[in-house]
Amino acid sequence: MNTSTSPTPPPPLRPAHETKHLSVLDYPFRAHRFHLAQLDNGVTNGTALWLGAQCLSLYLADNHLKHKPSSSPSAASAALPSGGKRPRAIELGSGIGLSALALASMGWDVIATDLPDVVTTVLSGNIARNLSQLPPHSGTVQVRVFDWTVPPDHWVWDDPCAIASSQPQKLHLAAQQSSILRPPFDLIITSDTIYSTELVMPLLRALHGICKASLGLSSEVRCPPVYLCLERRDPGLVDSALSEARDCWNFKVERVPHKKLAKAIEKAGAQWDKDEWEDVEIWKLTLHS
Repeated sequence: MNTSTSPTPPPPLRPAHETKHLSVLDYPFRAHRFHLAQLDNGVTNGTALWLGAQCLSLYLADNHLKHKPSSSPSAASAALPSGGKRPRAIELGSGIGLSALALASMGWDVIATDLPDVVTTVLSGNIARNLSQLPPHSGTVQVRVFDWTVPPDHWVWDDPCAIASSQPQKLHLAAQQSSILRPPFDLIITSDTIYSTELVMPLLRALHGICKASLGLSSEVRCPPVYLCLERRDPGLVDSALSEARDCWNFKVERVPHKKLAKAIEKAGAQWDKDEWEDVEIWKLTLHS
């Protein structure tokens, strides 16, 4: 008698507002399933899943997959870009780690960053738990503290715990290892981070600083693109932030066509009503060289 059972089918992809009450999300992404702990305790916005991270990860999977890994480790090694290095990304405001893990599953090496409370309560644990379950061809994710209010001339790329912190930690011995990810980056992402007037300038300064750091250490003439995903809850705040990015920080600001996001959501099999995500926008910021 055959007692084998079929694999449990993946759960439906539900929008974030329907899952705030869950302490652990069984989250399907392409051929993978992430198990993501979250907290919705009112202490910080960064410890729960938000719709922007969902939409951005789906868009990147459908439109920005530079490295297409093979299913076999040997073929994956041969498929790496010239120079044998994986494409490299950094995320600001990683929250529970969905977008960083999504990129890693697609062959990217990623630095996932957030404030200390988010890093210690959800982000580090989620990355460690899920990264080990990804197939061999996947990239890696390194978690670090990044406080945007710290100016770029105080950033430390060689510290394995913190790039920018208002409470600097002692540099670990591992900081001199070549495996620590650092600029230049091929991609910069952030989602659900335009929600407070006071944080707009620090966020844009941080994005500008990362672009400059990447440009200074890369043979590429152009800066890495920044993909910013947001929900237009406060139109005045959003418009002001985008204007500041263009007028004060020298970014070219372009909105990703809404139909591309719609296509990505549809391809992922998300049965979402349009009114559940129609306020989500993805913007591409490119620093003028």
